[in-house]
Amino acid sequence: MSITNIKTHCIESEYEPMNSQKPTFTFKKEDFKHQSYDKVRYGDTDRQGHINNAMFVRYFETSRTEILYDPNHPLHEENTSFVIASMQVEFLNEIHWPGNVALYTNVLRLGNSSVTFEQVIYQGETLCSYSTCVIVHVSNDTKKSIPLTNKAVQYLETLKK
Repeated sequence: MSITNIKTHCIESEYEPMNSQKPTFTFKKEDFKHQSYDKVRYGDTDRQGHINNAMFVRYFETSRTEILYDPNHPLHEENTSFVIASMQVEFLNEIHWPGNVALYTNVLRLGNSSVTFEQVIYQGETLCSYSTCVIVHVSNDTKKSIPLTNKAVQYLETLKK
Protein backbone atom coordinates (compact mmCIF):
# COMPACT_ATOMS: atom_id res chain seq x y z
CA MET A 1 0.00 0.00 0.00
CA SER A 2 1.49 3.38 -0.94
CA ILE A 3 1.79 6.29 1.49
CA THR A 4 -0.97 8.08 -0.44
CA ASN A 5 -3.30 5.11 -0.04
CA ILE A 6 -2.36 4.81 3.62
CA LYS A 7 -3.16 8.48 4.19
CA THR A 8 -6.47 8.16 2.39
CA HIS A 9 -7.29 5.04 4.36
CA CYS A 10 -6.39 6.54 7.75
CA ILE A 11 -7.83 10.03 7.59
CA GLU A 12 -10.81 11.91 6.34
CA SER A 13 -9.74 14.83 4.19
CA GLU A 14 -11.85 17.74 3.03
CA TYR A 15 -10.95 20.99 1.36
CA GLU A 16 -12.46 24.29 2.40
CA PRO A 17 -13.15 26.21 -0.83
CA MET A 18 -12.47 29.78 0.29
CA ASN A 19 -9.52 28.89 2.52
CA SER A 20 -5.87 28.23 1.79
CA GLN A 21 -6.68 24.74 0.46
CA LYS A 22 -5.35 23.13 3.64
CA PRO A 23 -6.80 19.68 4.20
CA THR A 24 -8.74 19.14 7.40
CA PHE A 25 -8.04 15.95 9.30
CA THR A 26 -10.29 14.10 11.69
CA PHE A 27 -8.70 11.90 14.35
CA LYS A 28 -9.72 10.36 17.62
CA LYS A 29 -6.84 10.77 20.05
CA GLU A 30 -7.67 7.42 21.63
CA ASP A 31 -6.99 5.71 18.28
CA PHE A 32 -3.28 6.42 18.70
CA LYS A 33 -1.21 3.78 20.43
CA HIS A 34 1.56 6.04 21.75
CA GLN A 35 1.12 9.38 23.46
CA SER A 36 3.74 11.82 24.64
CA TYR A 37 4.06 15.47 25.59
CA ASP A 38 6.57 18.22 25.00
CA LYS A 39 6.95 21.65 26.52
CA VAL A 40 6.68 24.66 24.23
CA ARG A 41 9.67 26.90 24.92
CA TYR A 42 9.93 30.64 24.44
CA GLY A 43 13.02 30.00 22.29
CA ASP A 44 10.84 27.97 19.89
CA THR A 45 8.98 31.11 18.78
CA ASP A 46 9.73 33.09 15.64
CA ARG A 47 9.25 36.74 14.68
CA GLN A 48 5.55 36.21 14.03
CA GLY A 49 5.07 35.24 17.69
CA HIS A 50 4.15 31.62 17.10
CA ILE A 51 6.23 28.45 17.14
CA ASN A 52 8.68 28.14 14.25
CA ASN A 53 7.76 25.39 11.75
CA ALA A 54 11.13 23.68 12.29
CA MET A 55 10.08 22.96 15.87
CA PHE A 56 7.15 20.83 14.66
CA VAL A 57 9.71 18.35 13.30
CA ARG A 58 11.50 18.35 16.66
CA TYR A 59 8.22 17.65 18.50
CA PHE A 60 7.57 14.70 16.18
CA GLU A 61 11.13 13.51 16.87
CA THR A 62 10.45 13.53 20.62
CA SER A 63 7.69 10.96 20.24
CA ARG A 64 9.53 8.77 17.71
CA THR A 65 12.72 8.60 19.77
CA GLU A 66 10.74 7.60 22.85
CA ILE A 67 9.56 4.60 20.82
CA LEU A 68 12.75 3.77 18.94
CA TYR A 69 15.24 4.27 21.78
CA ASP A 70 13.14 3.35 24.83
CA PRO A 71 15.52 1.61 27.28
CA ASN A 72 12.64 -0.69 28.33
CA HIS A 73 12.12 -1.85 24.72
CA PRO A 74 15.47 -1.62 22.89
CA LEU A 75 14.67 -1.88 19.18
CA HIS A 76 18.17 -1.81 17.80
CA GLU A 77 21.32 -3.76 18.47
CA GLU A 78 24.81 -2.50 19.11
CA ASN A 79 26.35 -0.69 16.15
CA THR A 80 22.99 -0.01 14.47
CA SER A 81 20.70 2.99 14.45
CA PHE A 82 17.58 4.47 12.86
CA VAL A 83 17.64 7.15 10.15
CA ILE A 84 14.88 9.17 8.51
CA ALA A 85 14.36 8.18 4.87
CA SER A 86 11.27 10.29 4.23
CA MET A 87 9.08 12.74 6.11
CA GLN A 88 5.97 14.67 5.12
CA VAL A 89 4.53 17.35 7.39
CA GLU A 90 1.21 19.17 7.09
CA PHE A 91 1.20 22.45 9.05
CA LEU A 92 -2.46 22.87 9.96
CA ASN A 93 -2.58 25.39 12.83
CA GLU A 94 -0.16 27.54 14.76
CA ILE A 95 1.32 26.48 18.08
CA HIS A 96 1.73 29.20 20.70
CA TRP A 97 3.93 29.79 23.72
CA PRO A 98 3.50 29.23 26.63
CA GLY A 99 2.09 25.76 26.87
CA ASN A 100 2.53 22.11 26.03
CA VAL A 101 1.84 19.97 23.01
CA ALA A 102 0.42 16.45 22.98
CA LEU A 103 2.08 14.07 20.53
CA TYR A 104 0.26 11.02 19.21
CA THR A 105 1.93 8.26 17.19
CA ASN A 106 0.94 5.06 15.40
CA VAL A 107 2.83 2.61 13.26
CA LEU A 108 1.26 2.56 9.80
CA ARG A 109 3.49 -0.02 8.16
CA LEU A 110 6.38 -2.31 8.93
CA GLY A 111 8.83 -3.26 6.20
CA ASN A 112 11.82 -5.58 6.32
CA SER A 113 14.12 -2.80 7.54
CA SER A 114 11.75 0.15 7.88
CA VAL A 115 8.86 1.49 9.91
CA THR A 116 6.36 4.14 8.78
CA PHE A 117 4.96 6.32 11.52
CA GLU A 118 1.80 8.43 11.48
CA GLN A 119 1.97 11.32 13.95
CA VAL A 120 -0.12 14.28 15.04
CA ILE A 121 0.49 17.28 17.27
CA TYR A 122 -2.28 18.85 19.35
CA GLN A 123 -2.16 21.95 21.48
CA GLY A 124 -5.17 21.68 23.73
CA GLU A 125 -7.96 20.45 21.47
CA THR A 126 -6.47 22.03 18.34
CA LEU A 127 -4.90 19.73 15.77
CA CYS A 128 -1.77 21.60 14.71
CA SER A 129 0.11 19.18 12.46
CA TYR A 130 0.01 15.77 10.76
CA SER A 131 3.07 13.82 9.63
CA THR A 132 4.13 10.55 8.12
CA CYS A 133 7.72 9.46 8.48
CA VAL A 134 9.68 6.47 7.19
CA ILE A 135 12.53 5.37 9.45
CA VAL A 136 15.12 2.81 8.29
CA HIS A 137 17.21 0.50 10.50
CA VAL A 138 20.86 0.75 9.36
CA SER A 139 24.28 -0.61 10.17
CA ASN A 140 26.53 2.11 11.57
CA ASP A 141 29.52 0.51 9.79
CA THR A 142 28.13 0.05 6.28
CA LYS A 143 25.41 2.74 6.40
CA LYS A 144 23.17 0.22 4.61
CA SER A 145 19.74 -0.92 5.69
CA ILE A 146 19.48 -4.08 7.74
CA PRO A 147 16.39 -6.03 8.80
CA LEU A 148 14.49 -5.00 11.90
CA THR A 149 15.05 -7.43 14.77
CA ASN A 150 12.26 -9.85 15.66
CA LYS A 151 12.00 -8.10 19.02
CA ALA A 152 11.57 -4.73 17.26
CA VAL A 153 8.90 -6.10 14.92
CA GLN A 154 6.98 -7.64 17.82
CA TYR A 155 6.98 -4.38 19.77
CA LEU A 156 6.21 -2.14 16.78
CA GLU A 157 3.27 -4.39 15.87
CA THR A 158 1.65 -3.35 19.18
CA LEU A 159 1.72 0.27 17.95
CA LYS A 160 -0.07 -0.43 14.67
CA LYS A 161 -3.32 1.37 14.06
